[in-house]
Amino acid sequence: MPFLFRLFSALPLWLLHAVGAALGWLVLALSPTYRRRFVANAAVAGYGFAQVRGAVGHAGRMVAELPRLWMGAPMPCAIVGAEVVEQAWERGRGIVFLTPHLGCFEMSAQAVAQRWGRQRGPITVLYRPARQPWLAKVMETARTRPGMDSVPTTLSGVRQMIKALRRGESVGLLPDQVPPEGLGLWSPVFGRPAYTMTLAARLAQQTGATVLLVRCERLPRGAGYTLFVEALPEPLSASLDEAVAQINRAMEHLIRQSPQQYLWGYARYKQPRADTPAGKGAAPGAEGVA
Repeated sequence: MPFLFRLFSALPLWLLHAVGAALGWLVLALSPTYRRRFVANAAVAGYGFAQVRGAVGHAGRMVAELPRLWMGAPMPCAIVGAEVVEQAWERGRGIVFLTPHLGCFEMSAQAVAQRWGRQRGPITVLYRPARQPWLAKVMETARTRPGMDSVPTTLSGVRQMIKALRRGESVGLLPDQVPPEGLGLWSPVFGRPAYTMTLAARLAQQTGATVLLVRCERLPRGAGYTLFVEALPEPLSASLDEAVAQINRAMEHLIRQSPQQYLWGYARYKQPRADTPAGKGAAPGAEGVA
């Protein structure tokens, strides 16, 4: 597998995306469970399958592009809304970048690191180590790049994120990842209750950091990516429940801007799993982030 990862990391992005698109449709055809969840999740948001069928191919592209993103040369990524980030930096309180499982969320952190890492300090992201030793090593190496630090989903990792924000740096999270039982709360997503991490809201509330919303869209024919940045529509509430609900609404807003690139097959509405010994000591909401 490490050899295949290195091999795929050298392939052009257009070819990886072509292979990935075929893979996405193959998985949909072979997995009735995935197919039902894809259709059901889209329906909850008000979309029929025909309206979001492009997301099938994008799910496969997400998998196929990982070797290139993790081990290959930096990829081109234009940024729309860079002025919003600059304004947030001027406040001097750090930035919490939030993105759902939409488009190339792996590229989101890399784009921020490439653009602002040298001047403003690294972006810190949490990751859950893979169970396979070879993949865990690849992930550790891939997610620690110039301008980007990765920390594990433990209390120590969360503390490093808080320290980064208090230094005026940035952190990145996927707040629509389902955390283990006891590390989140139930909050509506497209009108249906979904168990939601509290970490994103807690980080902003405890440090006063600015919350920014990002989505990184894939361009056609492997031409690269575009990162879109916007501010949270309203100040984050001091109430944890309301702050989590605000973030969920913000994720809905981002998804509706690019429903063709959202992972509709992700089990967003699943029951949270019980915490494991490896997860003990994690801060509330600390699991399930980028």
